[in-house]
Amino acid sequence: MNPVKPSMKTEAIPLLVIALTLFFSIYFYSIWPNVIASHWNFKGEVDGYSNKGFITILFPLTTLLMYLLFLALPIIDPKNRNYESFSGFYHLFKALIMTVLFVLFVAIGAYNLGYNLNITLIATVSTGLLMIFIGLFLKNVKPNWFVGIKNPWTLSSDAVWKKTHIMGGYFFIIFGIIIIACNFLPELLSMILFILGILLIIIGTTVYSYVIYSNEKKPKAKKKRKN
Repeated sequence: MNPVKPSMKTEAIPLLVIALTLFFSIYFYSIWPNVIASHWNFKGEVDGYSNKGFITILFPLTTLLMYLLFLALPIIDPKNRNYESFSGFYHLFKALIMTVLFVLFVAIGAYNLGYNLNITLIATVSTGLLMIFIGLFLKNVKPNWFVGIKNPWTLSSDAVWKKTHIMGGYFFIIFGIIIIACNFLPELLSMILFILGILLIIIGTTVYSYVIYSNEKKPKAKKKRKN
């Protein structure tokens, strides 16, 4: 049984995104040139090209697999009983990440049809807003094996998990703001801030959870020595 209880209400947007992605992939394939722009640098300049067949298969396939994965994770997770407590966030996150992927696909499609779009701006703003959303709701995620900040210390203690996800939420919000701000800053500064943001998410949450875990164990260690 799926603890997040999918329904027509929760699955409407993801299913619509899948259908629209498939529709646009067929449409773009019929009118795109054989080789299209598929990658952009920090300046918004094209620096990579792909075969149109690859792109029109990649996006609908990725969207479908992503959706199926979201359906499967709560079922196969050993801690699946906890998903019910943050099912609202889970469904909304699923819808948002699939929508972001669809927006990028349509933007790439329009660019290759001659529309003057800043793909880097669209991608970074969409991703930044997604990071901010994650940051705002991360504190609601309960211990599980697939969603959230998972390391040996958060998975070993519910208290460490909770505190790490509260702090991690702030880190994700900061990272989201950095991603959006990078569009309006000098390239070198943008790259430095972007790297620092990634380090904040990866190293910051890891160090923080370790410190919290260590502090949690100290009183227990002292009691053992006294005994």
